[in-house]
Amino acid sequence: MEESAGRIDTLQAIELAEGVEVRLRIAGPLLRGMALLIDTGLQLVILIVAAMILGILGMMGPGGNVADGILKLASFFTWWWFPVFFEASRWGATPGKRAMGLRVVQTSGAPITFSQAVVRCFLRVADGMPYLGAGIMGMPTMGFGLACCLATKRFQRLGDLAAGTVVVYDKVIPEPSVPAPPPMAAARPTVPLRPEEIRAVVAFRERAGLWSEGRRAEISDHASELTGGKGATGVSRMMAIAHWLQEKR
Repeated sequence: MEESAGRIDTLQAIELAEGVEVRLRIAGPLLRGMALLIDTGLQLVILIVAAMILGILGMMGPGGNVADGILKLASFFTWWWFPVFFEASRWGATPGKRAMGLRVVQTSGAPITFSQAVVRCFLRVADGMPYLGAGIMGMPTMGFGLACCLATKRFQRLGDLAAGTVVVYDKVIPEPSVPAPPPMAAARPTVPLRPEEIRAVVAFRERAGLWSEGRRAEISDHASELTGGKGATGVSRMMAIAHWLQEKR
């Protein structure tokens, strides 16, 4: 049943301590990488514009050293604090993430705090390893971050793991639900079902109208221990159990 539950719904369910279940659609490395490219490009534009303005001001007066100091300070805030302020804001996302339809949240689905934003963003130095060039001043390859994303169920990089955050789709389009016709009679399950198993059986009935007959049989076959049969027999039995769970219990 656990395998069938994972196949039926691609959303990741997280059960909170209060017994409330939160479902989050986790974003993968590809969109996150595109968001990082957008943010990096924007940061470079900010620094180039700042360098041009400060360069002009430095040539107009004796404050060349002052302009250089201000530029270094602007570079520090742009590279280190730019993502922190955006992700700790009410948007929970940098401009790049917003452009990709993503946001950063806690693993419970709640907005992240300022301290969590600091941890996840500052640990990007570790996620960027190995670097091409001299130390952290070189070009980050994001090798460690990508490897960590691919090794974790929720695509969390090192900064996410340390801060307890995940990157999710900001607006999840609800999946269509077309209930299939109920069976002639409801059937009580012969074995006790856990809450996640009940949700999987009910989801099967609600989405069965979207699938072909072969697909319905393929999915119900994973629950043959519950239904006592495979193929059309298993589908009919699964529908009868779902009907009892929704209407009779």
